[in-house]
Amino acid sequence: MSSSKEADPSLGYLTRKDTEVKLPRPTRVKNKTPAPVQITAEQILREARERQEAEIRPPKQKITDSTELAEYRLRKRKEFEDLIRRVRWNVSVWIKYAQWEESQKDFNRARSVWERALEVDYKNHTLWLKYAEVEMKNKFINHARNVWDRAVALLPRVDQLWYKYIHMEEMLGNVAGARQIFERWMGWMPDQQGWLSYIKFELRYSEIERARGIFERFVLCHPKVGSWIRYAKFEMKNGEVAKARNVYERAVEKLADDEEAEHLFVAFAEFEERCKETERARCIYKFALDHIPKGRAEDLYKKFVAFEKQYGDREGIEDAIVGKRRFQYEDEVRKNPLNYDCWFDYIRLEESVGNRERVREVYERAIANIPPAEEKRYWQRYIYLWINYALYEELDAGDVDRTRDVYRECLNIIPHLKFSFAKIWLLAAQFEIRQLNLKAARQILGNAIGKAPKDKIFKKYIEIELQLGNIDRCRKLYEKYLEWSPENCYAWSKYAELERSLCETDRARAIFELAIAQPALDMPELLWKAYIDFEIAEGEFERTRALYDRLLDRTKHLKVWISYAKFEASAVDEDCSSDLADDDVQAYQREQKKQCIQHARRVFEKALNYYRSSAPELKEERAMLLEEWLNMEASFGELGDVSLVQSKLPKKLKKRRPIATEDGPAGFEEYIDYLFPDEAQTTNLKILEAAYKWKKQKLSSGED
Repeated sequence: MSSSKEADPSLGYLTRKDTEVKLPRPTRVKNKTPAPVQITAEQILREARERQEAEIRPPKQKITDSTELAEYRLRKRKEFEDLIRRVRWNVSVWIKYAQWEESQKDFNRARSVWERALEVDYKNHTLWLKYAEVEMKNKFINHARNVWDRAVALLPRVDQLWYKYIHMEEMLGNVAGARQIFERWMGWMPDQQGWLSYIKFELRYSEIERARGIFERFVLCHPKVGSWIRYAKFEMKNGEVAKARNVYERAVEKLADDEEAEHLFVAFAEFEERCKETERARCIYKFALDHIPKGRAEDLYKKFVAFEKQYGDREGIEDAIVGKRRFQYEDEVRKNPLNYDCWFDYIRLEESVGNRERVREVYERAIANIPPAEEKRYWQRYIYLWINYALYEELDAGDVDRTRDVYRECLNIIPHLKFSFAKIWLLAAQFEIRQLNLKAARQILGNAIGKAPKDKIFKKYIEIELQLGNIDRCRKLYEKYLEWSPENCYAWSKYAELERSLCETDRARAIFELAIAQPALDMPELLWKAYIDFEIAEGEFERTRALYDRLLDRTKHLKVWISYAKFEASAVDEDCSSDLADDDVQAYQREQKKQCIQHARRVFEKALNYYRSSAPELKEERAMLLEEWLNMEASFGELGDVSLVQSKLPKKLKKRRPIATEDGPAGFEEYIDYLFPDEAQTTNLKILEAAYKWKKQKLSSGED
């Protein structure tokens, strides 16, 4: 029989036409929060065991007579023996076996098991502890003593055995026996805790002298800072101030160089502070700061500053703060000895304190850190350490010999073949001049010129000799200067200026001629300007015109043309006869001015012809030249003619041109272009010619 089915997903069951069969829905946990009462697995197992049925539980064996007891013991012993044969090395099995024999009150057998276990592994101190505890628990005191004696004899480095043994004797009231055990233990030189336990034992029975004797042995066995501090605190606790101070003093003698000496000094100073001995405490702090390396004295500095703030005056507080800052600088220079800025700060600190020996020590330590590479950029900061050192010795310390030694060592250490410092040479020479030792100063500057010639050295040397009036030396120095640097226009100009100041005009002119004849010059425009100014000052106008012409042969720069024109406009010959009348003088001067204006116009015309024919692309310079000409004509007053220039002025046109880039044109930019009158006429003629050609072509095409 078959029947059709219809499924309805909204319902939890399938529907048949004849019957309905309900299916269980899947279970869903609605509340996932933990239960208020948590049950452990151990509790579950215990409850399951308790709820077992009586017939399922293992039966309880009841022993009713001695025969059953003997059988039970025999069976258990056999089980233990079999287990021991299998796992002889397992200590827990031996312990369980011995404890079971103890529970049966068979102590001889229990001891036998313990002894057999010790034969297997006597180094296991747990066996000894359990064995002795069994003897003590059953009040077999002598047996326990025997066990402890054997244990500490075989395992003397196990402190727990000694502690248990001593504790047993002390609980029994056998103080002498406990002391004897302690003495046996101290013979093995245990760690600090063992000694301290012995001391506490004696103090419990008020044996102060015995405890003091143990402390003496303790600090010999463990000569550490902590041991001595404990000893001193013990004496202080018992009111023995003198003895406590003696302990600290002995500790300082023995451990002044120890790594933990800082803690010893702090404890000693605090002890004196508690005893109201502030001066003693201050001396201890200062002694410690002088002897302990700065890297390990951080806590000491803090304590000292706090001490001075509490007990010291203003000077003492400042000393403490200086000490703290000194510690910080020491730490920084230890981490990076090439940090010259930190050395400068450290030196300034010591200079503010005023301790000359300490300042020199810091300077010496600083200059000992030579830069690793022979490159000038690494030495630029380092060299100022030497400069400051020399200035300190000269100005503050007043030691001339040490200053000279500093300069000498500094000049020896610099690699002059690769680079040099003109400042050092000059400072050394100036120092010798201040000491009125001119020969030494000249020797230093001469060495500087020979080893590392520089502009500054030449200039300063020449200045010194010039102040002294040694002209011949100045000339020799200028000659060496120009031999070393023939392209130096400054040197040529100054040399010529020197000769002119000495009224040696011909020598000065010869120097200028040599200078402009050099194939390479660093600033030729300055040299030519100086030469021209020299000739103008001498009133040599013809020579000046010749110079301008020679300069224009070399360069056609706009400034040269303008300067030439201005010179022509101002070159008026004021030398007129004194026997002329005033009207004649004015007429003569007017005629002279007209001639100057004509000369200036000829210069401008010449410049315009150059820009028009030879450099037509320099439109902006041409326009600037015309503007300068226009301004000059206006400045001439009635003698000027502005119309000459106005007809030549260009028109300003604003144009656009594409901006060229690597990827092609990127937009346009505006610029100013100039259209001059002669160019405009040429442009108009070209337009008319093009129009005529176009008309002719149209006519010819019409006839066709």
